[in-house]
Amino acid sequence: MADITASMVKELRERTGLGMMECKKALVEANGDIELAVEELRKSSGMKAAKKAGRTAADGVVCARVAGADYGLLLEVNSETDFVARDGNFLGFVAKVADAALAQRCEDVATLMAGGLEAEREALVQKIGENITVRRARALAAPGGVVGSYVHGNSKIAVLVGLKGGSGELARDVAMHVAAINPQYATPAEVPPAVIEKEREILVAQAADSGKPAEIVARMIEGRVRKFLAEISLSEQPFVKDPEITVGKLLKQAGAELTGFARFEVGEGIEKEEKDFAAEVAAQLKG
Repeated sequence: MADITASMVKELRERTGLGMMECKKALVEANGDIELAVEELRKSSGMKAAKKAGRTAADGVVCARVAGADYGLLLEVNSETDFVARDGNFLGFVAKVADAALAQRCEDVATLMAGGLEAEREALVQKIGENITVRRARALAAPGGVVGSYVHGNSKIAVLVGLKGGSGELARDVAMHVAAINPQYATPAEVPPAVIEKEREILVAQAADSGKPAEIVARMIEGRVRKFLAEISLSEQPFVKDPEITVGKLLKQAGAELTGFARFEVGEGIEKEEKDFAAEVAAQLKG
């Protein structure tokens, strides 16, 4: 049986909005598996799905670079605190790494850092006193088309969008939408069958006690599945700057076709250890 820690309960509460005891019970039943606990709580309580794939728990910045009109690259560099993420020395290092990645058209961090950049990172760690990591890079190309970029003002979210047809301005507008709404897939057709079946399984569990005839429940579930697919698919989402049209319709009107998109958010999927220093000191005193 896995140990259920206060930090695990706290994370589950943040993700579900449910009470402490309910979250602790769910974690016990799931043997400490947070993802399984979220799934089971959704089935039993009808909790709304958590939109994010992971809790943002690390600092740093993301940035975007575009070369010519049809190639772009995203980069994430992490620091331990937001204070360092705003430091001029740190930002200068980020810019140097991003420029090198773009010039080399390289998205493999190990290859990118193998030269002098790794030595510069180590020197910066010594100077600043925080761990600094170049976490990931991702390239996006749209041969014969355009790549547009958008970076949220605080450099916490960066997006690239590739289009066949259209313009750089349109690509940037769609990138702004991706930054704000965070679609998981380009179209409903790209959603993996396993993702759809998992959602259908949860919806079936939620509808089990509705008391409605089976045929009505079946139609209701399929309608909710279609809504789920529309919510997570870029082409079906209402455009953030004009909710009267979908992003798919916006592109069609402009004679453009989406070829791909990439979105980085600082720290997504990274777990940061949270320490209760008061409790730690009290435990030491007792010892």
